[in-house]
Amino acid sequence: MAEQKVDIEQLLAEGRSIQIKPQGTSMFPLFLEGRDEAVIAPLTESGRASLRCGDVVLYRRDHGILVLHRISRCTSKGFYLVGDHQSELEGPIRGDQIRGILTGFIRSGKYCSVRHPVYILASRCWLVLRPLRPGILWFLHWVKDYFRKSSSDR
Repeated sequence: MAEQKVDIEQLLAEGRSIQIKPQGTSMFPLFLEGRDEAVIAPLTESGRASLRCGDVVLYRRDHGILVLHRISRCTSKGFYLVGDHQSELEGPIRGDQIRGILTGFIRSGKYCSVRHPVYILASRCWLVLRPLRPGILWFLHWVKDYFRKSSSDR
């Protein structure tokens, strides 16, 4: 049976929430490809006005793909976004490019809301640490590789 293509932008425009499996590594550690699902709610004009730093939004790059990234800065020129596994900002992104907002995610079959206090604390800390992310991620990968090599030596 052929896989049916779904227009997620159309579903959001109709006011329907969607569940997607993010691809790529730009939002690691929040999302691991193949493991997690993002729950995205549609965004109205009034909702765009209430977007703030830390929100994760689904947006369409000009002449490009849909991307799920976190708002790092809001200015009169637009929004500046960054993936959780990145340190470089992208922007300004116009409000009309934003299609939806992350309301939660599903990991191991369990739903977690972005309003959960642990999520809020972790995401705010990670956003503040943006300039230090390359070093932090390098260190975490080094530790992972060290323990992987140590366990294979046993």
